[in-house]
Amino acid sequence: MRKPSMRLARWLAVSAAVAALDLATKAWVSAAFAPGESLEVTRFFNMVLVYNTGAAFSFLAHAGGWQRWFFTLVTIGVSAVIVVMLRRPREPIASLGLALVLGGALGNLYDRLTLGHVVDFIQIHAAGYYWPAFNVADSAITVGVAMLIWESLAAGSGAQAARQEKP
Repeated sequence: MRKPSMRLARWLAVSAAVAALDLATKAWVSAAFAPGESLEVTRFFNMVLVYNTGAAFSFLAHAGGWQRWFFTLVTIGVSAVIVVMLRRPREPIASLGLALVLGGALGNLYDRLTLGHVVDFIQIHAAGYYWPAFNVADSAITVGVAMLIWESLAAGSGAQAARQEKP
């Protein structure tokens, strides 16, 4: 069995890689595009540079500025809880999910602290409907949460099956 510090280091390295990829892609798009500029890549995918002062889907984006510090504090708190959770043994899929969420949260936190907004640049659309722009960090958070839900449901169904097998 791995020591807790080795286990934590491995998952923190995954988080750091996610944050680094997120920041690198945001830097590239910020250098290549003007704010609001869009490039159609396929019939359903655009690259676009937008700034999000709110949370997911621009929630509270026009709230007057207080939301920057609110989301910063929430992100720091959630990140601390995730680090504590990563110290404990758990299924690899759950640890990977937590590491992805942490890496994404830290990538967006960096933007929020240094720029005052989050850089978004991936835009999906179909039949005239546009999904709000997002970034690599948002994608990592979404995949990480999906992995945590999947693992939770799988663990729950395994426990239910074990209860049903008992006489």
